[in-house]
Amino acid sequence: MGTDEPELVEDAPGMGQPGATRSEQDAAGAGADSTPESDPTPDPGPATEADPAGSADRPGRDGPLPGVPEAGTDGPGVPPVSGGDRTSDATGSIPASGDPGGERATSGECSDDGCTCGADDRGSAGNHVDAGERAGNRGSAGGRPVADGAGADAAGGTPTNVTADGELTDLEFTEPQEGVSQALPGEEHGDTDRPDRRVDAPEGVDLDTPGYGIRAEMNDIDEPDDKTWFMELDSAVIDEGRCIQCGTCVAACPSDSIGIGDDDLPELVKMCTGCSLCWDFCPRGGLRYERQWKITGGEDNVKGAGDPITEFSARVEDDWRHSSQDGGAVTGILIRLMEAGAIDGALIATESEDDPWKAEGFMATSPEELVENTGTIYSQTMALGHLDFSQWEDKFEKPWAEVSLALVGTPCEIEGIRALQDFEWEYGSQEAGVRAIDYTIALMCTKNFNYEQLVGEQLEEKRGIDIDEVGKMDVLHGKLMVDDRDGNRILTEDIEHFHDAALKGCDECADFTGFCADLTVGSVGSSEEYSSVIVRTERGLKAWELAEPVLDYHDLEDRSAVGKLQGWDKKKAFEALERPFDPDAPRFIDYTDHVDHYGGEPTPHEADH
Repeated sequence: MGTDEPELVEDAPGMGQPGATRSEQDAAGAGADSTPESDPTPDPGPATEADPAGSADRPGRDGPLPGVPEAGTDGPGVPPVSGGDRTSDATGSIPASGDPGGERATSGECSDDGCTCGADDRGSAGNHVDAGERAGNRGSAGGRPVADGAGADAAGGTPTNVTADGELTDLEFTEPQEGVSQALPGEEHGDTDRPDRRVDAPEGVDLDTPGYGIRAEMNDIDEPDDKTWFMELDSAVIDEGRCIQCGTCVAACPSDSIGIGDDDLPELVKMCTGCSLCWDFCPRGGLRYERQWKITGGEDNVKGAGDPITEFSARVEDDWRHSSQDGGAVTGILIRLMEAGAIDGALIATESEDDPWKAEGFMATSPEELVENTGTIYSQTMALGHLDFSQWEDKFEKPWAEVSLALVGTPCEIEGIRALQDFEWEYGSQEAGVRAIDYTIALMCTKNFNYEQLVGEQLEEKRGIDIDEVGKMDVLHGKLMVDDRDGNRILTEDIEHFHDAALKGCDECADFTGFCADLTVGSVGSSEEYSSVIVRTERGLKAWELAEPVLDYHDLEDRSAVGKLQGWDKKKAFEALERPFDPDAPRFIDYTDHVDHYGGEPTPHEADH
C-alpha cells in the first residue's frame, strides 16, 4: 500500500480469500504468500535474482500494513463491515491499493512469463492484470483507484482536489454546463435500458400516452354544456383552414395556454382549462362578428359603407410619403397622436428581417419608428397575440396601466379587440395590452394572404419575381400591382388569380370597411397618392382633428366606390358563410350550433382530436 490509505471503490470484487475477513486470514497463517501485496505508485518492475518476487524497495510484506494503525492505538482504522462477515455474495469490498482490479484469488497462478504483477501463486490466469492496464487503473494522481462519477471523469479518472498523498487541496468547482441536459441513469455507460422505456411490456399492450378521451372512460362526471376547449377551436377553425390569423384567441386566453406556432397559427402551448374564451371571441368561431358591428357602431353599421361621421381624401405633405401606401394618412395620424401625447405607442406591422415582405407585429414608440415602417404588407401578423407588454417592456418608461396605445389592423382584428374590451374578464399576460388600446384604425380589406403561398408560390415560383427586388405591393381596382425598388411596375394582374394564396377564412368576412374601428383608411374612393379616411367615432374625430393641420385633404372623392365594394364583399361573404348572417342574434355562437351548420366532431376533445 505504500503511504496511501485504502479507499472505497464502487462495485470492486472482494480481496483475499472469499468469505474470510482480514483477521481470519492472518490467523490462518497467510503470511507473506497470502497477504495482498501493496504496490507503490511506480511499478516495481520484473523479478530479479536479488529480489525473486519483484519486491525490491517495497515495505516488508510480513510487517503491518502501512497507514493502518496497530490494534489498540489511536487514529483512524478500517471500520468493520456492517451486517457480519463479507461473503462471496457481497456486492463490494475493500481492495488493496496495489490491486486495481481487486480480483486476486488464492488459487491458480499467473501463467504469463513476462508478467510483472508479482502475483506468484495468488493470482489466477483469468484475473491477470498486465502492467499497461495496471497503470491505467492507477490514474495520474498517485495510482489511487477511484470511484466512477462526475468528479473522477472531470479529472481524467482521478479524484479532483486531492494530492497524490491523499491530502485535500484548495477546492475547485466545475462550471455548470449550459444548454445540456443531465444524463439519465443508464445513458453514461452504454446501457441501452433507459428508465423512460418500459421493458418486458406484455404483447399487444399500447404504451402511447392516452388522449383526452380517456377522461370520459375514467369517471361519470357530466361536462357542462357551455364548456368549450381549445380543441374545439382547433378542430372547427384552424384545422379547417379558416383561421384568419388575427390573434384574438391568444389575447383572450386567461391562462396563457395559447401561443403562436412556427406556421403563424395559434397552437396550444400548455394545458387548456376549458374556459371557452378562445372560442367565444374568434371571429370565425364563436363571435358573431356582425352583431359586434351594431354593439360598437350603431344600427346603420350593417348597411352600405356604415354610419360614418365624416369622410375625406387625404395625404401627408412630408417627403417620406413617397415610401408610404397611397397618401400616408395612417402614419401621419399616428405621428400627430404621439406628438400630442394622446398615445405612447402603436401596434403596427413591420417587415421581417429574415423573410422579405412578411409582416410581423411591432410596437412603434417614436415618430421615427412609424416612418420607418410606413406602407402595407399583405400578410397577417397575429396582431392581438402581441399585446403581452413583456415583449416591449424596454420601450415604455411608465407603468403599463398608464400606457395608451393605438392599434392598426384588419377589420377582423378590430372586431376582436372591441369584443374583448366589452368584458371585464382577466386576459392573462395580455390583460394590460388589451386595456391599453384607446385608438383603433382599420385598413380596408377584402382578403389577406398566406405569406408562403403568395410570395413563395405565386410570385417567386410561378411568375419568377425576385422578392428581394420588390419595393411596393398594392391591391387596387381588383388588381394586384407590384413595383420594383426603382418604382417600375413589374406586375399588374387580376387579384382573383391569387385566390389560392388568400386565407380561406377571409371569404366569410363582410366587413370591408372596418365597422368597429374609430377610423377606417384605404385607397378605394380616392385618386392616386391620396388615402380615403372614414371617421366613425368621437375618438376617431379627435384623432382626425389632431392630424388635420399637417394633412392635405378634401371631401371623399367617390363615396359610391366604397359602398359598391362593401356590397360586393358582403355578397361574397353570404355565399361562403355556412351559418345565417344575423346582426340581431346573440353575440356568441355555441360550438354545438356551429357544428350544426359547418359539420365536424361535436366533442373533438373526447374523440382525442
